[in-house]
Amino acid sequence: MKKFLSVVAAAALSVSLVACGGAEEETTDNEAGEGAEGETTTLTVGASAVPHAEILEAAQELLAEEGIDLQVQVFQDYILPNQALRDGDIDVNYFQTPGYLAMQIDENDYDFVSVGAVHAEPIGVYSKEYSSLDELPEGASIIMSDSISDHGRILPIFERAGLIELDVEEGQLATIDDISSNPKNLQFGSTQVEARMLAPSFESGEGDAVVINTNYALEGGVDIEQYGIAFEEEDVLQPNLIVVRAEDEERSEVQKLLEVLQSEEIQNFINEEYNGAVIPLTEE
Repeated sequence: MKKFLSVVAAAALSVSLVACGGAEEETTDNEAGEGAEGETTTLTVGASAVPHAEILEAAQELLAEEGIDLQVQVFQDYILPNQALRDGDIDVNYFQTPGYLAMQIDENDYDFVSVGAVHAEPIGVYSKEYSSLDELPEGASIIMSDSISDHGRILPIFERAGLIELDVEEGQLATIDDISSNPKNLQFGSTQVEARMLAPSFESGEGDAVVINTNYALEGGVDIEQYGIAFEEEDVLQPNLIVVRAEDEERSEVQKLLEVLQSEEIQNFINEEYNGAVIPLTEE
C-alpha cells in the first residue's frame, strides 16, 4: 500500500472542482461571477460527502473572491444527484466517473455532459485477514458493489494479479459473466451491496475481502494503508467528473469554477488532505 501511495502521489497532476447554481436564479451577461458591484451569483453543487464536498468547501473562499457563492448539497447515494440535476434542484453534480455517467445517460435518457475531470479515486480491495490477493484462499468471498459500472473497474484488478481471466479486451467494461477463467473459484457474485454499505460490511468482518470505492472508504474511516491489499493501477484510473445539463456546458460561472478548482491551492489541498488516496486531475 505504501508503494501504491507513493506512486499515486507522484502521479498527481492538478485538480478541478465544480459547483453549480440554483436553476431558478438569473445570471448576468458579464463574466463569471461579475455582476453589478457587490452582487454575487449562487451556484449549488450536489456531491458525495468525502472527498467531493470537502474539496468544494475548500474552494468556497476562492470562488467568493470571484463573486460566486458556492452552496454544497451532500448526497449519500449515487442515484439522487443525477435526479436532482435533471429536475433543476442543483445545477452541477460532482461524484461520478465516465463509466457510471454513460450508464446513467443510457438508462435514464439524461441530457448531461461532463465539463471536466476533478480527481481520481482508485478502487481498492481491503482485507483484515489477508495481506495480498495471492493469499486469498480457494472459494474466497469477495464483497463488491452492486453497480455494474464498478465491476468494470474491480475485475481488472484481479485479472492483472493473475487470479482470473476476462473475455473482454482491456479497457472495456467487464462483468462477472465475462470471467473466462477463475482457478481459485473466487466468489464475486455471491454478495453485492450498495456502494455506501461496503465500508460497514468491511468493518463488520464480512467476506474474505471487500472492494470499496475510495470515497466510501474515507467516509467510513477505513484505514486505507493498513488494510488495502490491491488497487486500480494508475493507467486505468477513472476521473470523477463535473457534470451539468447540456444547456449549461458553456455557462460562464461553471467555467470560472473549473478554473478555480484546477488552481494550485486546491491541488495542494487534495494532496495534503488525502495523502495520495485521492489524485488531483486537470484533464477530462
